[in-house]
Amino acid sequence: MTDDAAEGVHAEVDEALLSRLALIDERPLTERSEAYRQLHDELRTRLEATDTDAARSA
Repeated sequence: MTDDAAEGVHAEVDEALLSRLALIDERPLTERSEAYRQLHDELRTRLEATDTDAARSA
């Protein structure tokens, strides 16, 4: 993947994350905690998968 393509993917991911965070912030306070927990779990899973892929490549 070229640097320009990678930047485009990161920009899309950033926009998607910001949109998702905005939607969570619009929820009633009683629902936000669970939504943030789900997002945290999803991001942690992605990060751990990235770490695993990087370790295999090394």
